[in-house]
Amino acid sequence: MGVICMSKSYNTVFQQSIQQPEEFWGTAAADLHWYKKWDSVLDSRNPPFYRWFPGGMTNTCYNALDRHVDEGRGNQLAVIYDSPVTGTKERYTYREFRDIVAIFAGALQSKGVRKGDRVIIYMPMIPEAVVAMLACARIGAIHSVVFGGFASHELAVRIDDCKPKVIISASCGIEHGKIIDYKRLLDFAIELAHFKPEICIIKQRDQLKAELNEDRDLTWKQSLLGAEPAQCVPVESSDPLYILYTSGTTGQPKGIVRDNGGHMVALKWSMENVYDVKPGEVYWAASDVGWVVGHSYIVYAPLFHGCTTLIFEGKPVGTPDPGTFWRIVSEYNVAVLFTAPTAFRAIKKEDPKGMHMKKYDLSSLRTLFLAGERADPDTVKWAEQMLQVPVIDHWWQTETGWAIAANCQGIEPGPIKYGSASRAVPGYDVQVINQNMEQLPSGQMGDIAIKLPLPPGTMLSLWKADVRFVESYMATFPGYYQTSDAGYIDDDGYIHIMSRTDDIINVAGHRLSTGAIEAALCEHPDVAEGAVIGVHDDLKGQVPLGFLVLKANVDTPETQIVKHVIEYVRENIGPVASFKNAVIVDRLPKTRSGKILRGTMRKIANSEEYTMPATIDDPAILDEIRVALQTIGYAATSQPITREA
Repeated sequence: MGVICMSKSYNTVFQQSIQQPEEFWGTAAADLHWYKKWDSVLDSRNPPFYRWFPGGMTNTCYNALDRHVDEGRGNQLAVIYDSPVTGTKERYTYREFRDIVAIFAGALQSKGVRKGDRVIIYMPMIPEAVVAMLACARIGAIHSVVFGGFASHELAVRIDDCKPKVIISASCGIEHGKIIDYKRLLDFAIELAHFKPEICIIKQRDQLKAELNEDRDLTWKQSLLGAEPAQCVPVESSDPLYILYTSGTTGQPKGIVRDNGGHMVALKWSMENVYDVKPGEVYWAASDVGWVVGHSYIVYAPLFHGCTTLIFEGKPVGTPDPGTFWRIVSEYNVAVLFTAPTAFRAIKKEDPKGMHMKKYDLSSLRTLFLAGERADPDTVKWAEQMLQVPVIDHWWQTETGWAIAANCQGIEPGPIKYGSASRAVPGYDVQVINQNMEQLPSGQMGDIAIKLPLPPGTMLSLWKADVRFVESYMATFPGYYQTSDAGYIDDDGYIHIMSRTDDIINVAGHRLSTGAIEAALCEHPDVAEGAVIGVHDDLKGQVPLGFLVLKANVDTPETQIVKHVIEYVRENIGPVASFKNAVIVDRLPKTRSGKILRGTMRKIANSEEYTMPATIDDPAILDEIRVALQTIGYAATSQPITREA
């Protein structure tokens, strides 16, 4: 090449992305393969339905696999599968993985799957889940991955919404040492759904053999019989690549639609610029393909960029111990790790002194990225101290598909500010506004909104629900995307996400963020994790109530810890917080992706009826929360309205 690369300034890159978006993203798109170049970079004729690279023809699977083979990197390692729950390890080169995907794509074609058809993938963290996703992309089919182990009712709702031609599943998943019978859950979901798929393809696993319905079901092996490898089918840039459902406030899931062209351009660009990772390096997003992080950073982005990605079937603790993450980093020379703060809180709780970490050589690890929920400063500092690498909190949503705010390591890393997701990523014009759509001065809290158009890679719309898309995201602040997050931007341009808009509590007319109080709780040396909700108060409207999960083997009396925590909040946030109540619990109720169910906890505390959240990890925790709340005079009569199947 012989070109001397000047270091890029963040401000220069950011300004260019906002002022000259077409030039900026047009340059980024040139790094990928197109069968036909786009007519224009951005079509803004029909806002808020913006389209990136209209007229361009491409294929996502070609850019993820075939391109690397064609460019002579076929023998490079593409995918590593590591499953401590089954004791299995596998490695695939780009050529091997391309061949497996091509033959399975051929199998789908032989079953009548064509461009634009939907395919639901309901699987554990096994290579076949990724093969299925890429095989759909290869033939232009639209995949919708539903998190494995999701209850039947939830799966049925998604079947009815996207009407899949085929469902791909497995006989079982393994969680917390238990075998989850996926096939039984799937059969019941199909029974519940009004729409019936033509075919189900089931990967039989050794841990549980599923009984098949002869009229409808095939094993994975049977589906491949007589199949020919499929070629990549060129698709329009704005053709849907996938639908991913996120829970809506109304209970009706929202099917986020992602395009092919914008998605690959944004994700490929992010690998170098946000994560500072090079082709050939090992990148590990410790998530699940059922969530957006798994789509973007287990499957697509690492492969677009020619990295090696990891499929990990296990948990941060208990498979077998809190050292499993460090084993993986050491064994596969992981350069960048990306996970949720919850994972680190779990490791910190089990191994606060990092004894397991000391057993492994972690010299390959350059950076740890956290996202998915607010990274409390205590956890970030602990991870920094233990790992001695930059720990970068960044903020994004299912809807955006990649980071909105981050400390971009490949552009110009800025200082780390605890409690902030750093600055807006190039492409995102993030503003803090009030109800009158006036931009607020730095340091003032308000609604965080993003000026349209959103950059490539973000959602096109909601599946078959354009009106709902506008109502949900675009109507409150015309010309902006409403993030439903609240916070402020400081003098240095750093974004501080304090809470979901509904996690702002109003104490006697003072708007307070539960996030700030939570950060204060976690400062206590005995506290592993904390959550704060707003509960009803006759005098002040709302007051905060704290939940504390303690570290292992704490010998300080519980009453003393509660007293200390209350005093600390008073000192650090002020008496205005009116923080007078906290209760110690064994664990917090969470979704399977690790988000704390604060809304449900609030309803229980206020003795309101609540719906059992479909995404809850363990429903039994809600009873534990209720009992704990009753000891301090709350939750007198709360009960679930319905227990979701």
